[in-house]
Amino acid sequence: MRQRDNREKSAAEENLGNFWAVSLDWLQALVVSVIFVALCFTFGVRIVGVDGESMEPTLCHNDRILVLSSIWSKPRNGDVVVLRKDSFVNTPVVKRIIATEGQTIDIDYSTGAVYLDGVLLDEPYIKEKTLLQGDMEFPVTVSPGCVFVMGDNRNASTDSRWSSLGEVDCRYILGKAVFVLFPGRDEDGKMSLARIGGVK
Repeated sequence: MRQRDNREKSAAEENLGNFWAVSLDWLQALVVSVIFVALCFTFGVRIVGVDGESMEPTLCHNDRILVLSSIWSKPRNGDVVVLRKDSFVNTPVVKRIIATEGQTIDIDYSTGAVYLDGVLLDEPYIKEKTLLQGDMEFPVTVSPGCVFVMGDNRNASTDSRWSSLGEVDCRYILGKAVFVLFPGRDEDGKMSLARIGGVK
């Protein structure tokens, strides 16, 4: 009888030991997963929602976009970027880089033309010509470590044409928009799955 009790006690202790071993394995896997996800979102990619119509037709309100962290690439002309400047607005903002440090941007509001270093920009991505004037005076030469950004929907975008945003320090750039994961509704109120894909 005593021998059987000892066997049962040993089996119970073994089961308890197995339980704790499995629990610790699961806990370790969970901690590693949380750290991995945190690192991915900090140093890799994140998902950001587009708020407003300033980037139409490229991006629409409520689009969910995949953003590649700015630590992996230097900001370049034409990149669609997500930035955060709390003195402007306390939520992420999506705009397109038009000029980088040392480049001179000029806008002729009478014709809606945008010039970069004296050359007329070819901008197939914009919704309309640039007719809405901000409070910045042009031409503007972009300061070191900064970029000049504008929305693709030029006449419905508050961007670097306004002193409230102005030039954007590259340190405020969270990353580059690379992919539309889930489309919101376009300007016609339609949600088209055909819009899923790379951001140009």
